[in-house]
Amino acid sequence: MPAGCGIALEKSAARRYNKPRYNGRKGRPPLRMRRKSNLPLRLARCAEYIIPAPEAPRGGWTDAFPNAAPASGFRALHAELGCGKGLFIGGAASAAADVLFVGIERVADAAVVAAERAREAGLRNVRFIIDDVSCLPTVFAPGELGLVYINFCDPWPGKKRAKRRLTSDGYLSLYADALAPGGEIRFKTDSAELFGFSLERFKASGFALSGITRDLHGETGEGVPSAAGSFAVMTDYERKFHSQGVKICACAATKPYPGTTP
Repeated sequence: MPAGCGIALEKSAARRYNKPRYNGRKGRPPLRMRRKSNLPLRLARCAEYIIPAPEAPRGGWTDAFPNAAPASGFRALHAELGCGKGLFIGGAASAAADVLFVGIERVADAAVVAAERAREAGLRNVRFIIDDVSCLPTVFAPGELGLVYINFCDPWPGKKRAKRRLTSDGYLSLYADALAPGGEIRFKTDSAELFGFSLERFKASGFALSGITRDLHGETGEGVPSAAGSFAVMTDYERKFHSQGVKICACAATKPYPGTTP
């Protein structure tokens, strides 16, 4: 482990608290992770997967880990915002060894589980950042990302909390800057309110919408995103909700090329 990494990871972990999260549906209590007393040690064991200074590879992520890349190098950089315990990003990374995946998760107790899963699976093409989504401009250069995944983020119900949603205008501007032309946001949620809000904001922000579905795992046919690779990979929340018969909403939002309109 590089000098100072253990200290950086321990300090980073100490700053991350397990704030309650909405579970996506009204009438249910917020979700909370149990804090882990051995967190700094577990983070240190996963130091290869957790980036303590994510600003360093900005603009050169796909070349920053030559020992982990395939012989031809990484062809693209994808990021999952709020990756939680890493079930989704691990599944996506295992299916695309030539893509470098970066999971951003502000709760260290969740991020360490994701890193442990990646290590146990022997994945070489995934890394994690313990920080808030607002870190994107300092972590990724303009146009560096090819794809952004937003899976089951907090719906923040009510108009007063709308600005906190990860699909509100302020956040969408961050994604638009980080995405290359033709890059995508792939979005999944079990909240009908959040989904409707997000479709409006994607369109208003200049993204081209496709693959819109309000029953991801129940619909079939042309244009339904469940047939398109990573949309079929489930998160921990998604598995739980799907087993309960909850319908999952999904869509893709593409950043247009210069000179084109959605």
